[in-house]
Amino acid sequence: MSEYPVPVKLEDASDESLYGGKNVSLGAALRKGLPTPSGFALCVDLVNEVIKGNAAAIDSVASCFEELAPAMAVRSSAVGEDSDEASFAGQHVSILNVMNKDGMLAAIKQVHDSAFTPEALAYRERMNVTGDPAIAVVLQKQILSEVSGVMFTHNPLNGASERYIEASWGLGEAIVSGLVVPDSFRISDEGSILERVAGEKDVELVASEDGQAIEREIKGERVEALCLSDEQLLQLHDLANKCQTVYEEQIDIEWAFYQNCIYLLQCRGITV
Repeated sequence: MSEYPVPVKLEDASDESLYGGKNVSLGAALRKGLPTPSGFALCVDLVNEVIKGNAAAIDSVASCFEELAPAMAVRSSAVGEDSDEASFAGQHVSILNVMNKDGMLAAIKQVHDSAFTPEALAYRERMNVTGDPAIAVVLQKQILSEVSGVMFTHNPLNGASERYIEASWGLGEAIVSGLVVPDSFRISDEGSILERVAGEKDVELVASEDGQAIEREIKGERVEALCLSDEQLLQLHDLANKCQTVYEEQIDIEWAFYQNCIYLLQCRGITV
């Protein structure tokens, strides 16, 4: 028996007090057969041992890389956060396109440390989240998204019972970081496309061969061309229906398309 925790497959992460909400949410998705990329969950204690430099803990984490190669994403899964009252999206960093073991270990430290920045700590205080940050980590196979974005099962702008979608070319962090004005779409609960609004997508984030997520300029018609077809919108509507069988009714879904396949990257309750 090891003296320290070891990584577990995402589908085996079920205790939020150990693995945080994001790991548990992704684990539930995998157990229910939703199209979620495979990966590993690192509990809070294991992350802390890695940060301390525990060689045995580091070796156990490093062994995960081969199953996720050639590229992986490293994301935070903080305990007790992303509640119905407060979302920590954007407060903690995600490191994309990690392509070697050393990069993975460095990314785990970056994710952990991002919870202790003055901005993140101030947000905790403002949202009345007490105690020190407890950071678990998600290690997940990277989807080299051709189109990605977010989808809400209830419109967060007006509360309407309809799907509201924002989408852009490339990796979804272009939307999160405000690099583009994304396309927006509305779909009725029954699956009728209600509205398509083109954004201004003059850059996209893409994975480079040296392990970086880089900005690439978009020119010509693609800047204002809709990045989702009607067929893809209906696939998203179907994904929303499937997610609602697993999660609560009002949910926020991060998704991606790659080589004509749809992927669920994250799913959580819509915060107020």
